[in-house]
Amino acid sequence: MTTRTLVSPATLARPCGRAVYWSVFTGTVLLFALAFLFPVYWMVTGAMKSPEEVARTPPTLVPERWQLSGYTDAWDLMRLPTHLWNTVVQAAGAWLFQLVFCTAAAYALSRLRPAFGKVILGGILATLMVPAQALVVPKYLTVADLGLLNDPVAIWLPAVANAFNLYLLKRFFDQLPRDVLEAAGIDGAGRLRTLWSIVLPMSRPVLGVVSIFALVAVWQDFLWPLMVFSDTDEQPISVALVQLSQNIPLTVLIAAMVIAGIPMVALFLVFQRHIIAGIGAGSTKG
Repeated sequence: MTTRTLVSPATLARPCGRAVYWSVFTGTVLLFALAFLFPVYWMVTGAMKSPEEVARTPPTLVPERWQLSGYTDAWDLMRLPTHLWNTVVQAAGAWLFQLVFCTAAAYALSRLRPAFGKVILGGILATLMVPAQALVVPKYLTVADLGLLNDPVAIWLPAVANAFNLYLLKRFFDQLPRDVLEAAGIDGAGRLRTLWSIVLPMSRPVLGVVSIFALVAVWQDFLWPLMVFSDTDEQPISVALVQLSQNIPLTVLIAAMVIAGIPMVALFLVFQRHIIAGIGAGSTKG
């Protein structure tokens, strides 16, 4: 059976057709790369310009005088080490809580088959239909009543209730070979031992995806940390960039945003292969 393509094999076999095909393909890739990478280049080089050059019209594509003072000033004036550490603590705690509780809940719904399990799963998925802004006030009142304001726990606990990641984990657990799990039970492994020794090692791709989603969600969140952390010393980097941006040169603010984005870019570059592998692993039976 032949595969239908936009360009026929006969056309690609001719030198002219092959040249046109690769020219169009290369041009398309370059345009997409330019569209995605140019904003990054603009931010990185914008922090290396003087404040006058950044505000100049028309703008300059290349700094007239390269300088790193914007990055050093952002590191010191905006106290980036403190706020980056706050963000790391909040993101790491939310990731750990989410990984433990979402994995346990997904495993229970997938393999333990509790009574009314489908009803429970349906109720959990129904929360995806509720706008996040509608839950801000109830969450804030709950956190305030518990005395968790200006505490990282106020970030950790709401992050556990992530219906999307729970469903992603459950779909993956549904596709695990039943024979392997039954063999572990015959060998005497209990439910918890099967989860720890069999299920989790086989679930590394989807656990990598859930980890990335959990970390990125906390790292880029702004509204909820703004409401929870009134103490400037406890605020994450997303809130601090806005709160400390007054009377700060534009180049320093741009440099701070570049530094704040480096950890997430590095995380994506390291674990990017797990994103497609993990999402695709739970999407089809096999």
